[in-house]
Amino acid sequence: MASFTSPELSAPAGSLDKLKVAVTFGADAVYFGGRAFSLRAGAAGLSDAEMAEGISFAHARGAKAYLALNAFMRDADIDALPSAIESAAGLGADAFIVSDPGALALCRKLAPDAAVHISTQANVMNAASARFWADHGASRIVLSRELTLEGAAGIIRRAPCVAFEVFVHGAMCVSYSGRCLLSAAMTGRSANSGECAQPCRYSYAVAEEKRPGAYFPVEEAAGQSYIFNAADLSMISHLPELAGTGAAALKIEGRMKSAGYAAGAVYAYRRALDDLAAGRRVNVAEYESELSKISHRPYGTGFYFGDPLQVAGSSEYVRERRFLGIVRGYADGAAIVEQRGKFSVGESAEFLTPDGAFGDTITSIRTEDGARIETANRTLERVMVETRRPVPEYSILRSAE
Repeated sequence: MASFTSPELSAPAGSLDKLKVAVTFGADAVYFGGRAFSLRAGAAGLSDAEMAEGISFAHARGAKAYLALNAFMRDADIDALPSAIESAAGLGADAFIVSDPGALALCRKLAPDAAVHISTQANVMNAASARFWADHGASRIVLSRELTLEGAAGIIRRAPCVAFEVFVHGAMCVSYSGRCLLSAAMTGRSANSGECAQPCRYSYAVAEEKRPGAYFPVEEAAGQSYIFNAADLSMISHLPELAGTGAAALKIEGRMKSAGYAAGAVYAYRRALDDLAAGRRVNVAEYESELSKISHRPYGTGFYFGDPLQVAGSSEYVRERRFLGIVRGYADGAAIVEQRGKFSVGESAEFLTPDGAFGDTITSIRTEDGARIETANRTLERVMVETRRPVPEYSILRSAE
């Protein structure tokens, strides 16, 4: 078997908690937004204090930290951008992810020691474009998600002057890597400024001009039509082919998803990549099972093997397990769990740790002051959950079924 060089695994960090969970579960790098410019206006982003703590946390564990500044900039944005760049550079951000040439120029001028990565929003689909960005100071290109494996490999081969990153997992967009006007046209919220209302996930029908009020389904699924709704990407069973393109990094999408999502996705891909690097057989079924437990739409392989079956059928998420909480510590035979979902004594649950998952029936729940309770149902409240073995910090508690 040929040797396998593992690409960097880059994971989403929509909050400080998610950043710490992703790093704990084995991400080589995390990407996050600040309070502006990151194409995720629905997520608060990290404050400067959280960014400082997150970057320090990542660096202490050998991971890199990338700040997304990939919104398309208006003049007012460009005017406000220097302070964000200088602040993040001062905190030790390893790279900035941009899509706007003006943002790239400012990053190179104000933070020359930080790398600049070109976002998938820039839709790089040919080697000439990649060389253009490299000539202007970019060190990495996140390729367009609309490329086939062969197309990505060709670009990487023909532009050796720059490193490349490709997507491995997560939600897909109905438009070219998110450059969509549908949200702005329908709701006034611009996807290119981070405010996408996701109208591609709505149910649609055709209306005929002379028959007002009569609606005809285009493609029916349980009585509704989701003609723009893309399936999620999952390439867990094709990692050798992805690495074979020459990509330096694999990217998991999902800054808006939960810490439970970050843990499960990073866990599966980290284990699979480590198996390949060590020459071990990859238990694809095990890792696919793990990915089925996190929130997702039906999975597919995107454009990598040609035009995809784009429509997922329904906009409803599939989730085999409920995310119940994050482990904040362990003391006196109990995990200290910060709640994210309701759970009760007698319920079967499962802890996912960086070393694996184990099931446990919840036999006792105590408040932090020692009072026993039957049900934990207060989001963000911390409770003590007795376990049969120690559980490391930033592990995940989830339902067992």
